[in-house]
Amino acid sequence: MPDITMCKGEGCPIKNHCHRHIEKPSDYQSYFAESPWDGEKCEMFWSDNSQQIWDELKSILNDKNTGD
Repeated sequence: MPDITMCKGEGCPIKNHCHRHIEKPSDYQSYFAESPWDGEKCEMFWSDNSQQIWDELKSILNDKNTGD
């Protein structure tokens, strides 16, 4: 599991589409103390598209740090 804060998805209608809820937790996984769902939206939602963007940013930063 990546080093992210996960969500238990309490009261969240989009939890089954969010990496913070559906990923397999590690043995020592951190979770939000309260659900970030505010009844209308979730500022912490991590969709498949969000993961792709994050992976691209990490790749760019790794290339920059290695001088490529």
